[in-house]
Amino acid sequence: MGFFTADMCDEHGDDLQVAEHIFTNYGKREKFSGKAVTIMIDEDNRGLIELLKEDGKGKVAIVDVGATFCAVVGENLMLLAEKNGWEGIIINGYVRDTHITKGIDVGLLALGTCPKRSSKKADSKREVELNFAGVTFKDGCEVFVDHDGVVVRKNF
Repeated sequence: MGFFTADMCDEHGDDLQVAEHIFTNYGKREKFSGKAVTIMIDEDNRGLIELLKEDGKGKVAIVDVGATFCAVVGENLMLLAEKNGWEGIIINGYVRDTHITKGIDVGLLALGTCPKRSSKKADSKREVELNFAGVTFKDGCEVFVDHDGVVVRKNF
């Protein structure tokens, strides 16, 4: 990966949004980038499972769970994401199985951990504008992640 978010901000600061530092990386890949694929879920990760079954090459799944306190990604979804070539997953929510997800070659940013799994009770919405961490994620926008943070290109 030939980018550093700090250098990007120095060179293109006005064209970038910088996310608040609220995430921890629970995946093996610490540096990743790609086109955002947005999804809003409400404790029910079935829509996310369907998304991660798709080809993820060059893509980052952006997931808003409304910060509900349950895990929507764990070992099984991370293995699915790795199998299908996803660059990373950024979740406004929680994850589990982190002792295993740290060894799976996908980036996984989340607010924290929770051992409780998600329930199956609500539909998801894809390709929606999501607002969290002080930035707006639009389906198709470019997202860049490294040790210094998360940046989103405003114009795409």
